[in-house]
Amino acid sequence: MPPKDRSLRDRPVPSSRFSRLTRFGGLASGLAGNVFLEGAGRLAAGQRPRLSELLLTPSNVRRVTDQLSELRGAAMKLGQLVSMDAGDILPPELAEIMGRLRSDADPMPKQQLETVLTRNWGRDWRHRFEFFQDRPIAAASIGQVHRALTHDGRDLAVKVQYPGIVRSIDSDVDNVATLLRMTGLIPRQLDVSPLLAEAKRQLHEEADYEHEARCLNRFRKLLKDDPRFLIPEVHDDFSTREVLAMSHVDSAPLETLFTADPETRDRTAANLIELALNELFAFRTMQTDPNLANFRIERGVTPGTERIVLLDFGATRSFPEKLAEDCRSLLQAALMEDREAADRALRELGLLDDRVPARKRVQILDLFELAAGLLQHGDRFDFGEEEIFRTMREEGMKLAEDRQVYLVPPVDTLFLQRKFGGIYLLCLRLRARVDARGLLKKHLPAV
Repeated sequence: MPPKDRSLRDRPVPSSRFSRLTRFGGLASGLAGNVFLEGAGRLAAGQRPRLSELLLTPSNVRRVTDQLSELRGAAMKLGQLVSMDAGDILPPELAEIMGRLRSDADPMPKQQLETVLTRNWGRDWRHRFEFFQDRPIAAASIGQVHRALTHDGRDLAVKVQYPGIVRSIDSDVDNVATLLRMTGLIPRQLDVSPLLAEAKRQLHEEADYEHEARCLNRFRKLLKDDPRFLIPEVHDDFSTREVLAMSHVDSAPLETLFTADPETRDRTAANLIELALNELFAFRTMQTDPNLANFRIERGVTPGTERIVLLDFGATRSFPEKLAEDCRSLLQAALMEDREAADRALRELGLLDDRVPARKRVQILDLFELAAGLLQHGDRFDFGEEEIFRTMREEGMKLAEDRQVYLVPPVDTLFLQRKFGGIYLLCLRLRARVDARGLLKKHLPAV
């Protein structure tokens, strides 16, 4: 099975720090040259463009996404995070280019694959298989996945890590942060050093496939009695720190449901929301990467009995009970439409404090009330109601236009925002109608 995008080509993963730094340097100089030419042209036409406008041109965004796709690793992973957040902000043509980072990466050449597998399985590793497909069935930021069949009949999906990824994480994070500052996506006055340190720690965990195997097994136990979800089984005899062997699940991309019947779309969205709520309030352990590729649908089942296949548990994070209680307080304030309680809860979550000016706090609480009000209308929350969400987005953009930064939220809060923001975007694309109020009330005191 070839990768979905036939334009993808085998490209070696730059594995040394020098080779990766050289590519970042070439990217930066190329961007600078494009900015100079674009700026000169606009000035000659009597315009006074902003730097961010010159940087975020289609040619520059295409250059960045192509380079990050070639680098893979932490560079591509961080680019994916930015592209998820930017999808509703950038013009459509730029968002489409950035979407390249959320699809397949370029696979590594066969020689690099052989090197990694020989290091982990020994020189005669091919003799352990009836069949091993050299062409990956998927290629992502940290590794690529191959189909294999063992002599004892096990059908496996084997995730193989790109060479040099672990060694490059720290420098990649620093280099991407520099690029983001250049584009203005990170305000210059914002001290992001604690976030960068946490990003490095998290990415080192994601690159440790033994850690991912433990997290995967933990979620298999947590969801073993839930018929709505399916998680692959780890095969320890083929798994190492750089290779993760799992049972292959015959599944289809979740986006195949975007055109499904309303009942299927509603059911899928409700299941995704309930899973995220259970991760926070019941399990207090969450898979925090809501990338669309991490959710698939089991094939070959009758309508209404399909299961959501959950993948990629490297970004699993545990949360303290206090964080869950603070989130309960915020959700309860939303259901009760209690502005003062919302202010207290947002402060506990580190999203507000006295450094935020009064006018800004009013804007934030107004936006909270707008979102909370949606829970009061009818039995179902309609993610397909474009006008409502357009209003919310416009109000959110007004907040974002103020580039002054008053505080950096705690890391745990940011990971929660990442997960629920991603689930929200999935529900939007499913155009689902969900009894969100009912799902929330399961985890809250009587309201």
